[in-house]
Amino acid sequence: MPVSAPAPTLPELVLAGSLSKRADVLVIGLTSGDDGPEALLGGVVDESVLGEVLDAVTAVGATGKSEELTRVPAPAALPVTSVLAVGLGAADKIDAEQVRRAAGSAARALNGVSVVATTLSEVDLGAAVEGFALGAYTFTEFRSAKSAPGDDARPPARIEFLVASPRARETKAALTRSAAIAEAVATAREFVNTPPSHLYPAEFADRAKALGTAAGLKVEVLDEKALAKQGFGGIVGVGQGSSRPPRLVRLSYSSKKRKAPKVALVGKGITFDTGGISIKPAAGMENMTSDMGGAAAVIATVVLAAKLGVAADVTATVPMAENMPSSTAQRPGDVLTQYGGTTVEVINTDAEGRLILADAIVRACEDEPDYLIDTATLTGAQMVALGTRTPGVMGTDEFRDRVAELSRSVGENGWAMPLPAELRADLNSRVADLANVTPHRWGGMLAAAIFLKEFVAEGVQWAHLDVAGPAFNTGGPFGYIGKGGTGVPVRTMFAVIEDIAANG
Repeated sequence: MPVSAPAPTLPELVLAGSLSKRADVLVIGLTSGDDGPEALLGGVVDESVLGEVLDAVTAVGATGKSEELTRVPAPAALPVTSVLAVGLGAADKIDAEQVRRAAGSAARALNGVSVVATTLSEVDLGAAVEGFALGAYTFTEFRSAKSAPGDDARPPARIEFLVASPRARETKAALTRSAAIAEAVATAREFVNTPPSHLYPAEFADRAKALGTAAGLKVEVLDEKALAKQGFGGIVGVGQGSSRPPRLVRLSYSSKKRKAPKVALVGKGITFDTGGISIKPAAGMENMTSDMGGAAAVIATVVLAAKLGVAADVTATVPMAENMPSSTAQRPGDVLTQYGGTTVEVINTDAEGRLILADAIVRACEDEPDYLIDTATLTGAQMVALGTRTPGVMGTDEFRDRVAELSRSVGENGWAMPLPAELRADLNSRVADLANVTPHRWGGMLAAAIFLKEFVAEGVQWAHLDVAGPAFNTGGPFGYIGKGGTGVPVRTMFAVIEDIAANG
């Protein structure tokens, strides 16, 4: 039976020129100021109700501070039952990310409401669409009738975005684009949230193939025999401890444009990471279901590029393996021959992501791309250095800075980090070309990137995104981010691809 492509459940997203009788709740923005909060109702809603709404929300303590939620009964003039005011902070500091977070907070607060209308779309339509869609995302596939949410706990099924001209071509295009971006982020979340009992390398490859085929991509899948035959020593070495063998998936999108720039994406696809023989502590190991977050993001991104028809050729090379301890697992002290011939001494089997990425990077560079982006939940050191919400961006200086800046512009917070030359010598091996870790704990995120740099072809503009913390939220929900998979860094990579398509 063929595997179906992942399809996250998101609300219906529609444009509206006026408040419909179907809507149950109206969501408005509230800004803070020295003279108290101000309501942003937008031109679609009659200003005569502005004062009444504002009086009602301020009477119960609303201030307009960022993401503050205040729900009051609707004035008789509005055809909805209630109004939810969501804080946007200071009026002069509102940006797309603030709208995105406000919309996400509102969506999460409206479980049990079927149809929601909002004027946040008049502040920033694209951001409102992404925020509401992703805030309403839930993952309930493995909940039986015992714990599945009932009607009063389900997220909104339909969001109506109030705009002045719902039939305008530009407005429709903005909705289509942002809805596609939200779907891609949610698709990455869907992969990450699927437990390792159900998402192992062969199944991951099948689902990626189904998704790619549905989007019209060229798909290639290498199984364990093909990987061994073609010399993918890193992927084979990491995967050999598991009863569920590794895969390499390639998804290619052609823009069919003459002289289109070529972008290679590589994502780490460890479907579960025990650490192998260098086994991890038991506490929190269940979160290692997220160790394929990089792979999930690049698969979703190349499909998004195809759906929106970007003017760049994009190929995702995705290594997939399960890192398990067993009698067949690789040992500390083993030497692998990576794809392309570089030998690596495995000092720590829990530094496995860089081993599979190295193979994939060499293979991706054989296509002679202009740009290469790899992303991975690679090091705990990323969280030590930058926390759980800030990806580290390393690579060739100019492209690294470009990627980090674009990441911040879309609200994913990438931050440029250096590759100190003195750390390279610490990766020297006693018996092989390289060791997979340094003999110390200093600059672990940077050392991992320096290892990967050894496999990037000369002349390729390269960026490495370490998203160990940002790809998986183990804390409470915030903004448009729920618990579990976040979909980071799909929006960063897509923004970079669009920027490359526009500017080279």
